[in-house]
Amino acid sequence: MKIAGEYTILTLLICINPLAVRARETDNDGIEQLLDAIAQVESRNNSHVVGDGGHARGMYQLHKMYWRDGTRILKVKWDYDLAFKPEKSRRVVKAYLLHYGKGKSLLDMARIHNGGPNGYKKRATLPYARKIAQILCKNNS
Repeated sequence: MKIAGEYTILTLLICINPLAVRARETDNDGIEQLLDAIAQVESRNNSHVVGDGGHARGMYQLHKMYWRDGTRILKVKWDYDLAFKPEKSRRVVKAYLLHYGKGKSLLDMARIHNGGPNGYKKRATLPYARKIAQILCKNNS
């Protein structure tokens, strides 16, 4: 049985089609719109935010393990303090999502950002995906 949130997401998918289809590495516009939506949800685009009891930094609210994993994927050695720099954190998030979200929809990628590499499988990330979908829908109407 599906929960109500899943039905809401399916309804919203209609409005953001084709954004909800499988994201491809060549679909740069979709990824960029997703990154904008994540920054809006996480921090209202404020790069100076510290959240989650001091454990998340910057406009994408990145935890240290996410940062380490993303910089490893990028093959760079950037200090965690650079998570406050919008251009650096955006590169890390994009690399992380393209790596773990390969072949996944943009909303699955949002859920990965929220819940880790397997976040797209977690019910707990559905409300987050709903917030992202609402922003994507609004921006594409």
